[in-house]
This record gives sequence, C-alpha cells and structure tokens, in this order.
Amino acid sequence: MTSRLPGFYTLPVEERLRLIASLCDLTPDEAHALLPGQGLSLDQADKMIENALGVFVIPFGIATNFLVNGESHFVPMVVEEPSIVASASNTAKIVRKAGGFTATSTGRQMVGQVQVVHCSDWESARQRLLQKKGELLARANEARPTMTARGGGALDLDVKVLNGNGDRGWLPMLVVQVTIDTRDAMGANVIDTMMEAIAPDVEAITGGTVYLRILSNYTDTCLAQAQCTIPAELLGTKTLDGVEVRDRIIAAYAFAELDIYRAVTHNKGIMNGIDAVAVATGNDWRALEAAAHAYAARGGRYRSMTEWEIGEHGELVGRLELPMPVATVGGATSVNPVAKTALKLLNVTHAAQLAEIMVSVGLAQNLAALRALVTEGIQRGHMALHARARQAISSPVKQ
Repeated sequence: MTSRLPGFYTLPVEERLRLIASLCDLTPDEAHALLPGQGLSLDQADKMIENALGVFVIPFGIATNFLVNGESHFVPMVVEEPSIVASASNTAKIVRKAGGFTATSTGRQMVGQVQVVHCSDWESARQRLLQKKGELLARANEARPTMTARGGGALDLDVKVLNGNGDRGWLPMLVVQVTIDTRDAMGANVIDTMMEAIAPDVEAITGGTVYLRILSNYTDTCLAQAQCTIPAELLGTKTLDGVEVRDRIIAAYAFAELDIYRAVTHNKGIMNGIDAVAVATGNDWRALEAAAHAYAARGGRYRSMTEWEIGEHGELVGRLELPMPVATVGGATSVNPVAKTALKLLNVTHAAQLAEIMVSVGLAQNLAALRALVTEGIQRGHMALHARARQAISSPVKQ
C-alpha cells in the first residue's frame, strides 16, 4: 500500500471512498460509517454526553502522501477548514521526495497528582511519603490491575512542597506526583482512579487533608518527535528558487521564535493538523492543545513549537517535539465507529506510532504554512478553497 495517490482529489467522493476502502481493506460497515448519518448514532451520543440532542457533522477527509519512518500512511482528518487537508497532502509529497519524516517517541508515561494541605510538618511528611513509596505504588496498581497486566501501571512517585511559606495568603501544600505508564490508553480515568485509591493512605501517612486527586495534562514524559530534511531545490516555486524559499522560511521561523504575537499564530497552524487527526481518531484534542502550548513555554517564554535550520549541505531541516498523550484503545476511540475506521485507515498498531504520525502531520502543516506565507501569501490558495466551500453551501442540494 502506498499513500501516494496522484489525482486523488479529482475523483468523485464515492470513488475516493471505494478506492480507500479497497486499499485499506475496510469492511462495508467500516466504510459505511463515514457516510453522513451513518457513524455515531443518536443512542451512542446520548450515552457519551448529558442532554444530547443530536450529532454535529464535520467533514472527514484523508491527507495523502505521508511517509513516516519508511511506511506509507493515509492520515484521516476531521476538520471544517478548507485548506488543511490540501496543504498537509501537498507538503507531505515534497517531504516524501526527500525521504519522508523520521519520527520517534519517548514512551507512554503520564502523571497523577494528590494535593495535601494542613500538615503540621511539611518536610517530615514528605520524607514519610517517600519511605512508603513502594506501598503507595502497590496500592495504586491494585486499583487498576488490568493496566499492570498489560505491562503498564504506576512506576514512580515523588513528593514536593509548594508555597511552604504561605505566600499571598494561600495554603502551603504538599503534592504527591505519581508517574504511570498507560500503554495504549490515554489513561485519564486510570490515573484518576489510582490517585483516589492512594488518597486515604496519603492522609494517614501525612496527618494532613487531601483535596485534589487528579491527572495532569502536562505530559512532558510522553513526547513524540518528528524531523524532515529537504533539499533546497524541492522548495522552489515558479517565481522563486529553492534557496531563496529556504532562507525565507528560516526568517519566518525566527519571527515566531522572537515574537509572541507571531508565535501563537505559528503554533496554531501546527495544531490545525494535529487536532484534525485527534478528532478523527477519537482522541482528546483539548488535552493535546493544553500540553502543547504549555510545552512551548517551558523555558519561561512562549516560543515556536518547531525548529528550522539550514543543514550541513544546504538542506532545510525541520524538527517538532510535543507531548502526545494519544490513545488507540478506550474512550471515544472504542465508542465512535468513525474513530475505529480512522484508526484502521491509519494502519497503526499502538499509541506511540499514532503519536509519531501526528507530530509528523504537525511538522508538515507548519512547513506548508511557512512556505505559503513567504511565497505567494496565505490567501491565494486558502481563499480559493473558501470560495469553493461557499459555492457548495449556497448551491441547491441535488435530490
């Protein structure tokens, strides 16, 4: 299977679906789930959220041409913005000619926290908790034995004291922070259950009062990285040579590194692609957004999520590293039939692989935006697609 499908966008929608269903070995039910009104049922929606009235339909498309770690992938994207799928596909084609994206990930470790207040001796309480680390980790794992059976579970525990002097009138507090391997699940419910399980023991050990028992969405222990190296000649346009385009891209990146007003828009473009894949696969795009923007400010100043530089032989080299707490099991990925079909289209076997593809999509989206901005401008292709969308909406529906 190859994700390189020249002229795919020119085919009628029905023919595109037949072709992709054939290439990805979709069952009739899996392909049928992508049709309007055939995916998430009203009964399923009613069980997912409170006060459900219906379902909201957003276009489901695929970005073609992606080559990640030597493997072709069709990338499902759920998004209403006209230019996102097109720009991702076109940029992936350029990167494919240069060998594709190389991606890695650091693991599937997430963090849970227990907040303790009203301790009489903070440092003594901290030491007692560290002495009981083994027992607390065991208690956490007892709460979700299926996670440990899969090779995951609570791995480590640390304790920190916050606001020990009671500054600004706030309570001093002690925070128990547990590192948990969630395997192929996003793990929010697992982590919350574990934190609630150890809370009584934490109170008994410290003599304090537990308030919050909750996961953290700052997942800097669950990272994915992507890189691409593109010869300058592949970047040229009809009016600009590749070296000029490369240098303009570097200047555009520097703008985002130096100025927060530019950095926010620069990074929003990266998340355009990542969020679209997250929605398609039933993942929590809000958690991804929160972690990504926090990670962009981890040095004390909000900066570009990507890095671009000129390589040893004059190539354009791009990198993106972000927290990627995504899942291939559990949550909406298991409930929504469209999400199940999306994961099958992607042809991924585990959550780390999904994370690596998604961060590659973010890098592609950033390159697409920068290349457009420094050459013809963002509006030419963007507004043409908008005009097509408006025309389609205003045209009578064929019966």
